[in-house]
Amino acid sequence: MKLILDNIKKKYDKKDVLRGASFTFETGYIYGLLGRNGAGKTTLFNCINEDVEIDDGRCMVEVNGGTRNIDVNDIGYVLSTPMVPEFLTGREFLKFFIDINKKEIGQGKTIDEYFDMVSIDMEDRDRLIKDYSHGMKNKMQMLVNFMANPQILLLDEPLTSFDVVVADEMKQLLRRMKREHIIIFSTHILELALDLCDVIVILNNGVLEKIDKASLDNSGFKDRIINALRGE
Repeated sequence: MKLILDNIKKKYDKKDVLRGASFTFETGYIYGLLGRNGAGKTTLFNCINEDVEIDDGRCMVEVNGGTRNIDVNDIGYVLSTPMVPEFLTGREFLKFFIDINKKEIGQGKTIDEYFDMVSIDMEDRDRLIKDYSHGMKNKMQMLVNFMANPQILLLDEPLTSFDVVVADEMKQLLRRMKREHIIIFSTHILELALDLCDVIVILNNGVLEKIDKASLDNSGFKDRIINALRGE
């Protein structure tokens, strides 16, 4: 599968946030979407996920040589602020999610095996989600998106709330998942993008630009990314 963005434009009031963003994302890669705060990374994700209406351009997927519009089941979207039902326990939430998504999830893992995927401790699985830390809520949000197994994963600053050990565990999980998915990882942390991502994409002045990671060993590589973010 490919995710194709063709000349995406989005304006809020008089501000042009996206000015013709175009790019093709392919299965098998983790893409690091880099941009300064306010560059429009979340707006781009909202356009892809059809949470906001695009002013011009088109988002589509290519499958077996043909293109079509994006379907709701194509995309999993992990928000920077976790959106989880705090009145349920972790186990109740996963059971409810499995019950309403049986067709997509199938008869795969048990609930405890899903918890194991993101290293949620046994004693936390039956606690109310409202008593979880921000990082644990983020884990739950990521987990249900992994369970639904969409082809395209949009991750908006997903690792910033995790400690070093958990962040490394999540990186390893994403690396294993990329073989069958398109993963777009939004961040403003350059070192994180360089560590995790196969392809670096800059969002600057409303357009997308690929930075060739093949020159990673070049001492000027980071400087070129920073200059691109500055618009130089």
